[in-house]
Amino acid sequence: MRAGWNGAEPAALPPLDLRERLRLALRAAAAAFALAVLFALFLPLRGIDLLLARLAGRPVTALGPGTVRVWAAQALPTLGLRLVMAGEPMRAGGAFVANHSSWIDIVALQRAAAPFLVSKAEVRAWPGIGLIGRAIGTMFIDRRPAEARRQEAALYARLARGDRMALFPEGTSSDGRRILPFKSSLFGVFLAPGLEAVAVQPVTIAYRPRPGLPPDFYGWWGEMDFATHLRDVLARSTGGTVTLTFHPPLPLAGHPDRKTLARAAEAAVRSAFPPPP
Repeated sequence: MRAGWNGAEPAALPPLDLRERLRLALRAAAAAFALAVLFALFLPLRGIDLLLARLAGRPVTALGPGTVRVWAAQALPTLGLRLVMAGEPMRAGGAFVANHSSWIDIVALQRAAAPFLVSKAEVRAWPGIGLIGRAIGTMFIDRRPAEARRQEAALYARLARGDRMALFPEGTSSDGRRILPFKSSLFGVFLAPGLEAVAVQPVTIAYRPRPGLPPDFYGWWGEMDFATHLRDVLARSTGGTVTLTFHPPLPLAGHPDRKTLARAAEAAVRSAFPPPP
């Protein structure tokens, strides 16, 4: 994973001490147990949702996403984080459009609203994560120009049936201390005919580590290894917060093209992002 903004390296951390190693062992065991139990529960509940949707002739997404929210609700404390929310997540179909600092963004958004995710195509092949992503309905985006039309059609179909998605238009993750320019490529679908009822809600995600940890501690970026970052969060994170600010949904009628819509979403997200110290 490349950060794509300045090539800086994350802050170096000291070796884990005995207390951190013990915390790592306990949290890792708890996280693995919760994931195994809730994923085993999710699969049949997701199947019931799909069966009911076929019988009703419309989307039914009550049981599966509810299980994902339960998982995220227990996962954040396991990661040493407290969720703070400002504003209300929309209930209508559409997209939550957020800045992207870490894989933890996904956990926080699932806890708040349980949207389906739009992710880069290579995540599909990641061990474990790819399997879970496919099971919970993640849409994997291949950014090759030849795939753009097919993927826009797939996004359109999901939005038209009333789904809610989470989209990270920066196109990569940062260190959590800045917001990168939003790419407008995926915003065009929101302005397509037939999606007038769809909403686009900007969301600002901001992390605050406890004193003693680097300010970029929760950021996952550059060439950072996922397993190492997960280990450090499980072992060292205590007393941290992740704040999700849900801004008012953007009126799509006021934006003539995807670029102006992307700029409006970026401005809203930046408006609640804490300034650098």
